[in-house]
Amino acid sequence: MPTGITEPVAGAPASAIGDGVRPAVRVRRGERAKEWARRAPLLPALVFLVLVTQLPFLATVVISFTRWNALAPDHRGFAALDNYRAVFTDPAMRASVGTTVLLTVTVVLVSLLLGLGLALLLDRSFRGRGLVRTLLITPFLIVPVASALLWKHALYNASYGLLNGALTWIWGLFGSDNPPQPDWMTDSPLAAVEVSLIWQWTPFMMLILLAGLQSRAADAVEAARMDGASAFDIFRYLTLPHLRRYLELAALLGTVYVVQNFDAVFTLTSGGLGTANLPYTIYQTFYQAHDYGRASAQGVVVVLCSLLVATFALRTVSSLLREEVTR
Repeated sequence: MPTGITEPVAGAPASAIGDGVRPAVRVRRGERAKEWARRAPLLPALVFLVLVTQLPFLATVVISFTRWNALAPDHRGFAALDNYRAVFTDPAMRASVGTTVLLTVTVVLVSLLLGLGLALLLDRSFRGRGLVRTLLITPFLIVPVASALLWKHALYNASYGLLNGALTWIWGLFGSDNPPQPDWMTDSPLAAVEVSLIWQWTPFMMLILLAGLQSRAADAVEAARMDGASAFDIFRYLTLPHLRRYLELAALLGTVYVVQNFDAVFTLTSGGLGTANLPYTIYQTFYQAHDYGRASAQGVVVVLCSLLVATFALRTVSSLLREEVTR
């Protein structure tokens, strides 16, 4: 039975066999050279990425196994898994995990719902849509620290903030001289942080979902309308199933970024009143307690958890790209 492999004929000279093998070897070498020629321009970027990201992470992993506190320099040494035991048994760390989960879930879900509503509105044609889209994207383009300072001083401030000023104006319309003047960051500190992050991340969700809406098949929507389907039926049976992957991608990417948020917590509440999340707890351990070993262990645990979420995000991106290629 033929196998597709040319076997040397008995009695054939070695030079004839070598002449038949050399072209195949040359072809393989040529293909490898072309592959390296395509990859060579990426090597400097790869080396730079390894130096900037992987080497510091490896150093962090090594430090996480050491007993290193700047306040006790004479007790430095190998700590084995003591730092990781302290991470998982520390009450402050457990509280920050709960705060991080609550903060992340609230911000991602509310931003996703608001982003979906805005994307559905911007998917329609109306005059000035480009300007409205630009204005809605603006909160996401503001530097995170500047965004937190805006909410802290321009909106939340109990003396001159916009929110309390609006309450004073509304109560004044009804002839009242005693309007409520709540201290937003003291009365509801975690909600204050969540609202500022929702304002910042809603445009991000809107952009992803708007891209998904604009990739719908227009003929399917038109056919459904001609068949008498209502707007709610089109959204439920056509739009929502089409946006499933985009909703997953937006939620996963938002989770990766919000989990790592430090600016809003540090700027608005300085981690007080039960608002300290994981990044702020690591900051306290490193810069205030000066316990470098335990802070490194906390950082490694957070990175590993973030990598799990990022893996699902990359799989979602890959599935979206495969769907776009097969269309």
